[in-house]
Amino acid sequence: MTPKNNPKDIKVTLLLTLMVALGPLSTDLYLPSLPSLTATFDTTISRVQATMSVFIGGFACATVIYGPLSDRFGRRPILIGGMVVFVIGSLGCMAASSIEALIAWRFVQAVGGCAGPVLVRAIVRDVYEKDEAARFLAYIASAMALAPAVAPMIGGWLHVLFGWRSHFVALTILGGLFILAVYILLRETNAQRDHSATQARQMAHNFSHILKTPQFLAFSLTLMFSYGALFSFISVGSFVIIGVLGVAPDKFGYLFFFVAIGYACGGLLAGKLVRKIGIVRIIGVGISLGLTFGLLGFGLAISGVETTPAVIIPIVGVFFACGFVLPTATAGALTPFPQIAGTASSAIGFLQMSGGAIIGFSAGYLHNGTTTPLFAVILLSWVCAAVVYVHARMRGLIRPSDDAKTA
Repeated sequence: MTPKNNPKDIKVTLLLTLMVALGPLSTDLYLPSLPSLTATFDTTISRVQATMSVFIGGFACATVIYGPLSDRFGRRPILIGGMVVFVIGSLGCMAASSIEALIAWRFVQAVGGCAGPVLVRAIVRDVYEKDEAARFLAYIASAMALAPAVAPMIGGWLHVLFGWRSHFVALTILGGLFILAVYILLRETNAQRDHSATQARQMAHNFSHILKTPQFLAFSLTLMFSYGALFSFISVGSFVIIGVLGVAPDKFGYLFFFVAIGYACGGLLAGKLVRKIGIVRIIGVGISLGLTFGLLGFGLAISGVETTPAVIIPIVGVFFACGFVLPTATAGALTPFPQIAGTASSAIGFLQMSGGAIIGFSAGYLHNGTTTPLFAVILLSWVCAAVVYVHARMRGLIRPSDDAKTA
């Protein structure tokens, strides 16, 4: 069954893509300002980095809420409500007078902003079966990468011209535009509302059922560790590029552009290949690439090679690999739960974001003025993803033959 607001419609596709991109935009736009915030608030690097980790932590916490709410009340009203909270949080960040206030308001901003990614995944699951969902999510991921590719460049200009608060002015305006666009363009896709989805006992039952499903755990844990590799760079990349390599804040965005394009290219290629080889093999290719580029970056780092190409080339490769893994693993994890897609999307988001927050915080905590800790954390993340994937394949929890049946 194809709903009237089929995501293939160009306007709705663009809206869904931008909604998914809201999380990366909320972090990447102010990346060029992170090093200067240490002086602005007279604080430490790890304290400033906490504004990133708490944002991801807020994402993780709120994902548990949005899925069941959307299963009960529908995707559209919950999406609008989330955007209202995002706007309130952005206004609070803009007015923050201390690093503690900024951290607190970033949490509020994240609670609202995570409505986009969680509910877009559920909307796609409402419309598509597994391989088609993976293909659509891969293309969304590719298009989505263009926004965070441009965001640090815009953020660098805003920082130089107007200061760090201007980033949150821009996000406030963007959130308001999303509220208007969802109200005008998006119709409801949840045709099987679960009136018990928000009851405590039913929520506990649904989450328990999801977390006990081996296929879900295999895909979602692979997703979590792969995202950790990506978020490690997002979390401390500006400290490395600006602080260690000496790149100017307004030039940082140009380097990040190449990194994000790597993710876009990976997503595009995965979208083209998924019908031919299936999501399980696509994920295997992505993990192999991630390990290769993670090892390359770590090898250069421990050899004392701290140049822009020695950092950017491996990171582009890591993001390219994530373009293979993240959308396809998401589709695989969602597949068993057509009746509670919102709750399943919440569980995926919680694991992805909480894991990303911990891994990203570790990269920030270990940062010592060199490139070694960053690449050590990235490589370890890919090793963990590989262990989960290989174990799942050996135990038969995920099989390429399953893809063949649904292709």
